Amino acid sequence: MAYYCDLAPGHPYHGPYHDHEYGFPVDNDTDLFQRLVLEINQAGLSWLTVLKKREAFRTAFEGFDIDRVAGYGESERARLLSDAGIIRNRLKVAAVIHNAGVIRGLQAEHGSFGHWLDHHHPLSHADWIRLFKRTFRFTGPEITGEFLMSTGYLPGAHRDDCHVQARILAAGPAWATS
Repeated sequence: MAYYCDLAPGHPYHGPYHDHEYGFPVDNDTDLFQRLVLEINQAGLSWLTVLKKREAFRTAFEGFDIDRVAGYGESERARLLSDAGIIRNRLKVAAVIHNAGVIRGLQAEHGSFGHWLDHHHPLSHADWIRLFKRTFRFTGPEITGEFLMSTGYLPGAHRDDCHVQARILAAGPAWATS
């Protein structure tokens, strides 16, 4: 069985993501939102496709500005659906806009999206899935699991013998501190 830890090193897209982002704690809402947007858009596609389109997503969603995306109306939705640089899936675009609004509500109630995640940590994978399904759109088991692993809320992003794992543990991911 091949693991991401085996495939990513040295790859121009997977390597930097694996070595510097995947599994490390994320401490700001913009980066958390970006990760959620990317995971939603990966559904049914390869992660490489999403990584290659990452900068186009950043541009299309105005730096992953939660307030701006939450305020998108029909003209912005049409702009996104005609943007060949991103994944033009009507359900995914609608989910991103809706979820930005949800995150604004979580920020108002908890101070930040990160504080909302911290408030619910630790949960089992199954409980996280139920929570995300109740809270967000287009967040099934795979998307939820990858989002939480990639941001340090669930273990499993790296093998224990991966050269990155020690750095992740030193960064204090939520899963290792509960």
